[in-house]
Amino acid sequence: MISWRRAMLPTVARVLDLDVMRRGLPQVVAGSDHLERPVRWVHVSELPDVAGVLQGGELVLTTGIALPEQREGLARYVHELADVGVAGLVVEFGRRYFDTLPRALVNAAEQRGLPLIALRRELRFVAVTEAVHALVVNAQLEQLRTSEAVHQVFNELAVEGAEPGEVVRQVAQLAGAPVVLENLAHQVLAHDSAGRTESELLEDWEARSRGVRPAGRTGHDPRSGWLVTAVGARGQDWGRLVLIGAPGPLPEGVPHPHAMMLERGAATLALNRLVVRDRESLERQTHRTLLSGILTHALTVSEVALRAQALGVPLENRRLVGVVLRRRRGPVPAALEAQARLRDFTELAATAVRVSRLSALVGALDDEGVGVLIALGSQQDEHGALEGFAAALRRLVADSARDAGAAAAEPVIAVGSSVGSVRDARRTLLEATQVADAALHDAPGGRAAAYYRLPDVRLRGLLHLLRDDERLQTYVERELGPLLAYDAEHGGQLVRMLRIYLEQGRNKSAAADAAHLSRPSFYDRLHKVERILGVDLDQVESCLSLHVALLALDAVRR
Repeated sequence: MISWRRAMLPTVARVLDLDVMRRGLPQVVAGSDHLERPVRWVHVSELPDVAGVLQGGELVLTTGIALPEQREGLARYVHELADVGVAGLVVEFGRRYFDTLPRALVNAAEQRGLPLIALRRELRFVAVTEAVHALVVNAQLEQLRTSEAVHQVFNELAVEGAEPGEVVRQVAQLAGAPVVLENLAHQVLAHDSAGRTESELLEDWEARSRGVRPAGRTGHDPRSGWLVTAVGARGQDWGRLVLIGAPGPLPEGVPHPHAMMLERGAATLALNRLVVRDRESLERQTHRTLLSGILTHALTVSEVALRAQALGVPLENRRLVGVVLRRRRGPVPAALEAQARLRDFTELAATAVRVSRLSALVGALDDEGVGVLIALGSQQDEHGALEGFAAALRRLVADSARDAGAAAAEPVIAVGSSVGSVRDARRTLLEATQVADAALHDAPGGRAAAYYRLPDVRLRGLLHLLRDDERLQTYVERELGPLLAYDAEHGGQLVRMLRIYLEQGRNKSAAADAAHLSRPSFYDRLHKVERILGVDLDQVESCLSLHVALLALDAVRR
């Protein structure tokens, strides 16, 4: 890992501090506020029209022996040098001028902000050019080595397909300053505070960011100290990479020392987004990280609130409602197909949030479910908001299935109890998860309500709340253990037969039809269940106990 140190060209002030220059007793007579201009080269000339052969950034050395005598000619000479962008003008006493420089020359230099230096003692100009050119060449070589090292770092990140957070962290480490990646809505997608507090970095981010609009794709805002570059590819920008507290102000026309590094980081982000465009969006990744941080306690309450605020989802002083969405189980798809389905389902949920005009975090919770943390204002009706979201989601799922020429699978929408603080957000999300797990076993299309809550899942909900309790697990093994062991050893389906029998209300004829077996075959299997478990399936209490055990088995396996 390299440490970023951008080699700088020597400034006029640095040149004046060289031993070889100090021997000439230099005196700044004009433009003293502009001594930080970089010196790209040294040019010795006595020509009054030397500006025509210069390119900018030169320090011009002259004895003044051929300079015009008229005030207008001297002023024109200075203006031409300033127009071409020279770094400064050094005039040696002893040939044309002895004690002072012409007032017209000094006034013109002061007016144009051009450093004008008088040498009160004669110097060998060749010694000055050698010393300055050595500094310039060394700076250019060091800059080349550093640039090559930086490109190597970002090339490796690009090849490895590094996540945006890692790219941002690398930029912050190289620059030694905070870095933020935001989308076009000025919402924070990734950041590295580089040792600062998150509150200092992200407080009122959107408002602060909207006030910084430097010209061009990369620009430095001297008022805020932000260096900003656009992030995007193929003519489509999707965000900005911001370096906070970048040094400035810089002389006009001088590239910012961190500009190349920031642009390289932005290019890596854009490239990686193109490579992984079939994965979940960066916004969804950021939301998922926050939801995971809430559920696992990986983030503090203040960190969650601050990051969510920066994402445009204020959580403080809101009623928070956890929602978990799951698709009912069908044929198990391949891993890549499952990831694509989950990504599409997550995007549909995010679209439903936008359509319903809600503010929420939306992200995948696991391989099968999507979490939504809705933040409601004091005047928003909770039931109305949830019904609107549920209707929008079901409509989007149906439209998506129709476009794909597939049958629509009605999603399970489970809702936790609303809470009044970010500290309790985990509770509402966990409750919604438990309700969703229980509701998966409910018959699809059999509900009039738009979503499930804990009272709706009744016994299943209670068992899912208790699924980690050792006593419930012991109960399942005591009731069903021998039957589960028999099926495992013989590849049988006796547990399934028992489940069908109980779900059909102990109606043996209906159960045989549901199992697609003849009645004698089905009855034979029930008798085998009775022998293995040592129970009488004609007794209501035995069947009730076994039914509870089967529901508990579903909860434990989940």
